[in-house]
Amino acid sequence: MASGKLVGPRIWRQFQFLVLLVLLAPSQALYFYLDSHAPKCFYEELPKDTLVVGQYKSAEWNAGLHAYMEQPDLKVSITVEEIFDNHHKVVNQKGQGSGKFTFTAAESGDHKICFIPSRASHGGQMVGGHTQGTIKMTLDLAIGETSKIERTDKGKMQDIVGKVTELKARLQDIRREQVFQREREAEFRDQSEATNARVIKWTLIQLVVLGVTCAWQLTNLRAFFIKQKLT
Repeated sequence: MASGKLVGPRIWRQFQFLVLLVLLAPSQALYFYLDSHAPKCFYEELPKDTLVVGQYKSAEWNAGLHAYMEQPDLKVSITVEEIFDNHHKVVNQKGQGSGKFTFTAAESGDHKICFIPSRASHGGQMVGGHTQGTIKMTLDLAIGETSKIERTDKGKMQDIVGKVTELKARLQDIRREQVFQREREAEFRDQSEATNARVIKWTLIQLVVLGVTCAWQLTNLRAFFIKQKLT
């Protein structure tokens, strides 16, 4: 049974807003039947950088009780492949009959999600004239993550929000310090330019005085030599 396609929003400009979206993102739940060692796959088209969180629970048919029951020896293998990237596996997980898996879409495109149960008895249950699989699997899949799956992690999310708020305050302090340093640099630059202007001014004045003095001395010397020659 293929699940519908849900696309979670990916807004990164404000991390707090992202956390809010994470807590409010919708999820999609479904269940399906399959046999032991028989893979069940479905496809999801995901945008780039989309976080996917899946929580699954499997149960095996109990002929004596005529019901699906959870079995401790029931194992489930989960694989997620990028169809567009030569079936590159981004998830290859083997675990208990109930658990959780997560992955992030590295690129936009179709992703193949497969479940393979093992260590279950063979056979089936007749329902409505059709034989169902020996294993019933319930899957709660959240694209963009979901508050339903991550309800137990709200405390962690709040801690993250607190740390982000603290980091934001520190960044504001750094910005204020940078503004202060820029103001001091501008003041120092203005003082340096004013000092350089005064130095150049006094240098020019000294050059003018020296020039006038030299001209006066040359004039006196010329008059002296002329007077000495005449006498």
